[in-house]
Amino acid sequence: MPLFKRNPFGHILWIKKWLIRILGIISHGRYRRFNELQIEGSEIIRQLPDQNVLFISNHQTYFADVAAMFHVFNAALKGRIDNIKNIGYIWHPKLNIYYIAAGETMRSGLLPKIFAYTGSVSIDRTWRSGGKNINRQVKLSDISNIGKALDDGWVVTFPQGTTTAFKPIRRGTAHIIKTYKPIVVPIVIDGFRRSFDKKGLQIKKRNVLQSMIIKEPLEIDYENENIQSIVEKIEYAIEQHPSFLKVLTPLQIKEQEELNEKRKFWC
Repeated sequence: MPLFKRNPFGHILWIKKWLIRILGIISHGRYRRFNELQIEGSEIIRQLPDQNVLFISNHQTYFADVAAMFHVFNAALKGRIDNIKNIGYIWHPKLNIYYIAAGETMRSGLLPKIFAYTGSVSIDRTWRSGGKNINRQVKLSDISNIGKALDDGWVVTFPQGTTTAFKPIRRGTAHIIKTYKPIVVPIVIDGFRRSFDKKGLQIKKRNVLQSMIIKEPLEIDYENENIQSIVEKIEYAIEQHPSFLKVLTPLQIKEQEELNEKRKFWC
């Protein structure tokens, strides 16, 4: 690769590659040693085209969720089946993976700025800023940058825009899907909120069973489906629809408690 080859956002690719390598080595133990990440569906990753893929997921921490996806995606592309063993896969990472993040989060310090260089598409949230609820217009440049990232490669987004579970899906994600017509791949994660702090930088609890389930791409009629229909599909796909907040039977409660114990104390 030419020494100063850049991606569409002006990032020098060899610098990005080394940052991903270093951060990948540092973070690997968080999913393999201190905790255990169980993966399902990695074969789907290998079947995807190189561009115009949008991953949608529930959100549990600011950074640990995305870091885990970088590991899983690159491991799958190197032939790993539902595991991230043997970190050699990170030596030649896929460099056109991006993730949508709040601009104020990515500008909040040196470390977030370093993370941003690895693939952040920073946007200004329209509903919240500085810890306060707001109401402002979507910036057209933000939408354009998301389109630019999709044209170049894969994009990860968290359509609830928050780490709080069962919050409504932001309609902007559906508008992006209607506008750019990407392949939409749902991912459901669990265990990250228990094992990391909210930022996903510090280990809060060890020996937690983390999980990442990669699902088949959604079937979407880009031309005829309305925004609400796509929003509802997203809610179900990432298991954040209100129907998932069902009342459990005593047997289901017991099974859930046993699963939680397993997640805390796997050996």
